[in-house]
Amino acid sequence: MSKQARKPIKWVSSAKRDLDGMPEDVKDVFGHAIDLAQAGGKHQDAKVMTGFGSAGVLEVVEDHQGDTYRAVYTVKFAGWVYVLHCFQKKSKSGIATPKPDLDLINTRLKAAKQDFEVWQAQQGARK
Repeated sequence: MSKQARKPIKWVSSAKRDLDGMPEDVKDVFGHAIDLAQAGGKHQDAKVMTGFGSAGVLEVVEDHQGDTYRAVYTVKFAGWVYVLHCFQKKSKSGIATPKPDLDLINTRLKAAKQDFEVWQAQQGARK
């Protein structure tokens, strides 16, 4: 994919601020994953999240000094990468994403869909 065809990023709610507060090594991994998504690729550690209706919601998990960090983004809206949530996993039991985080991701996915639909309508009005 050419540099001109790169998908722009939309940061939903506090996702960018949350990413900025993470350790540099974690930011590097997540930044690379998002960069690949912009270019139409997929990071080797990106996994499809279940429960969101399609393969368009991905999660990258990074362990750093005993802590686990996650970045969740979607590529399901043509031409865009929406970063939905960046967080440090707090739960000590299991690898599952905690329900409050899943609920937040779902809420932000709905906000991303609404934003995309508004953008699409504006594009249609310009034609």
